[in-house]
Amino acid sequence: MDINQLDKLEQATLFGRPEIVRLGYAVLFIVGVIMYSYSTVGNVPNGIMLVAAAMIGGYMAMNIGANDVANNVGPAVGSKALSLTGAIIIAAVFEAAGALLAGGDVVSTIKKGIINPEIIQDADTFIWLMMAALLSAAIWLNIATSLGAPVSTTHSIVGGVLGAGMAAGGVAVANWDKMGMIAASWVISPVMGGVIAASFLMLIKKNITYQSDMIAAAKKWVPILVTVMAWAFSTYLALKGLKKIWKLDFTTAALIGALAAAVVYVIVKPMIRSAADKLENTKDSVNSLFTIPLIFAAALLSFAHGANDVANAVGPLAAINDAIMSGEVSAKASIPIWVMMIGALGIALGLALYGPKLIKTVGSEITELNQMRAFSIAMAAAITVIIASQLGLPVSSTHIAVGGVFGVGFLREYLKANYAKKIAEIHAHHPEEDEEKVQQFIETFENASIEEKGLLLKQLKEHKASAELNKKERKNLKKIYRTELVKRSALLKIAAAWVITVPAAGIMAAILFFTLRGMMLEI
Repeated sequence: MDINQLDKLEQATLFGRPEIVRLGYAVLFIVGVIMYSYSTVGNVPNGIMLVAAAMIGGYMAMNIGANDVANNVGPAVGSKALSLTGAIIIAAVFEAAGALLAGGDVVSTIKKGIINPEIIQDADTFIWLMMAALLSAAIWLNIATSLGAPVSTTHSIVGGVLGAGMAAGGVAVANWDKMGMIAASWVISPVMGGVIAASFLMLIKKNITYQSDMIAAAKKWVPILVTVMAWAFSTYLALKGLKKIWKLDFTTAALIGALAAAVVYVIVKPMIRSAADKLENTKDSVNSLFTIPLIFAAALLSFAHGANDVANAVGPLAAINDAIMSGEVSAKASIPIWVMMIGALGIALGLALYGPKLIKTVGSEITELNQMRAFSIAMAAAITVIIASQLGLPVSSTHIAVGGVFGVGFLREYLKANYAKKIAEIHAHHPEEDEEKVQQFIETFENASIEEKGLLLKQLKEHKASAELNKKERKNLKKIYRTELVKRSALLKIAAAWVITVPAAGIMAAILFFTLRGMMLEI
């Protein structure tokens, strides 16, 4: 999507108002959190500490909404399947619904088991640790959002807990095996997301847009693709989105997904046939058939994200609440409804106020997206999580989504460069004086199916010896299309942000822990 168009959409909504207005709404939310939490827990011992933690939790929730949620709706906005305003409304509603309906009522007090809680038994030290971790993660997310870098909120809070934990209990407190797995996810997540997204896009191209009769091909393949999407998302929701209220094994979740997929296939097949009959035989027309599936994908991804990642905001807050109320450190902590409300509303508000910046980054500033490409990215998001869950691999939803965007972008580069080489070969096989014949052949080649293209090229080479491009010419062609289709500066910026997320949050958390402990010991 053209960035200027996104700017116009943004200006027409609350989200495009001056920075001071958005800051004002954010401050009002934080003030509301302080007042409500004080009225709820202000009279208990150490209640002021809990009010301060609630304020930090609200700030963290807004930053999750501003940064992480963009991955769920960015591709849909970039492909024009959703307007910016529509995407924000859908994401805000389904994020909040996921958090409140499926966010669970119990959370682990030590995120991902990255530190050993037995070393830190003092409740006050634990409270300071979690407050420092939560604040450092929120600050890092705020910095990343202002720089336009989508980063993992899970890795941010993991870095915060690790840094504050080591400040409180020394290096021995850390679970380095877990940290090694998290570091591995920096590579595993984007690579898996990119490969799966590119594979789906290639499948769509080969079976639909590379066919001479794209409408007939779409009637056959789009219902199948939507059915696969229904299975993937139903299984994904059963495994991840609802796991805190209804824990299922993979086989049961897959069977539920298969049942949902069968129902979807019966419903959508006649609808797609009817819609396709009214379309012209063009790529743009075929793209429109993926619009509604993309809207559903954005909603379902948002619901699952709200159910899973609200714990990044309210988990530490729930742990602090449990430590203050019980006076001891527990492995599990219940989540009061007021704590969950802070997370749900904060994520929705953060998305509405500050989400457009990252939505534009993911949706339009890396590579140009259409509905088929965005559909492939959404499929990668669900299927990668399913595969990784069964293999026990740590993955980040942010890294998967962004990896998917780069995956389709690099595939486009490869296909464009390969196509340019074929056109150059066609020109090389004909004398310059026969330009009309060359153009006629190219027109026939462009309108042919993938099988017919192969036959035409074979006949061309049989007619005259192949005139291969030299190495320099091939390199120049690749360079031209690479510059046009994938923004390298975005790749470097995002990769750098991913690598430094854990250490940056960890260092800030350690500094904040020592500061907070010093302040509290003086009181």
